[in-house]
Amino acid sequence: MALPLLPAVAGCKPMPPLAVASHVWPGYELMFLARSEGWLPGEALRLLETRSATDSIAALMEHRAEAAALTLDEVLRVRAGGIPLTVVLVFDISAGADVVIAKPEIRRLADLKGKVIGAETSALGALILVRLLAKAGLTKDDVSILSLTPDSHFDAWHDRRIDALITYEPTASRLLSEGAKRLLDSRQFPETIFDVLAVRSDLAHQHEAALRALIGGHFRGIQRLRQSPQDTAYRLAGRLALPGDRALQTFRGLQLPSLSENKSLLVPTGRLLAASRELNTLMLANGLLAKADNLLDLVSDAYLPDQESA
Repeated sequence: MALPLLPAVAGCKPMPPLAVASHVWPGYELMFLARSEGWLPGEALRLLETRSATDSIAALMEHRAEAAALTLDEVLRVRAGGIPLTVVLVFDISAGADVVIAKPEIRRLADLKGKVIGAETSALGALILVRLLAKAGLTKDDVSILSLTPDSHFDAWHDRRIDALITYEPTASRLLSEGAKRLLDSRQFPETIFDVLAVRSDLAHQHEAALRALIGGHFRGIQRLRQSPQDTAYRLAGRLALPGDRALQTFRGLQLPSLSENKSLLVPTGRLLAASRELNTLMLANGLLAKADNLLDLVSDAYLPDQESA
């Protein structure tokens, strides 16, 4: 006797939302503005709030997220760990927002010899540390490194456990306002720190609509920031834990590429892939990558909108 056919829809499950991991960083905050303004499809997209890039990377590795807001070097490290990632958006290029701060008595880079430097050594901080020591003419043996996730930077500074700190906005502004000295920032190594949206290469197509909506929301946020900077800054101030006027200042150390600039960046002949080759070499030489990345499928402009929405 033939078994009755079950309805075709019985075995179909709705696709779970695209989970995007992100910690607090000015360049990423326009995603959260888009969420609060209702510009994002809640049923197809979920922003997973993390405490640090280290946590966002863990979310990818543990399959709790399919995409994350990371720096380009962090993307290379995740790919080296076996998770295929493709960069589909450049949120920003750091031009002063990533900072090395120090106690006032440390006046020159060479004064770091024998000092304790705090850094998030599992993420971007490791790359900045390499750049910092090279500029100071020092080696890792000349300093002590204290590994710190960003959520502990503020307390470590006030507890006097460190003499210098590799950090970023908004923590940098808070500590600089309290008398910390800016020793070095990302203006000294331009075209190095790209903050990007990276998505699982093998899952991106399944979440095309959600990715397009998220990326479109980011560009809409840029327009809002440019048209109404004070109002937008006050809307962002809560997550940044800064007063509105100082929240706006955190964007001064960032370049926010437009849609057309993203289209230039995210092609095989663009600056992002060129920067990736240089990072590949630098990170390999300094033990930050176990093997060279072949850079295949590293960038894609396929999910960028055709034009910026009004």
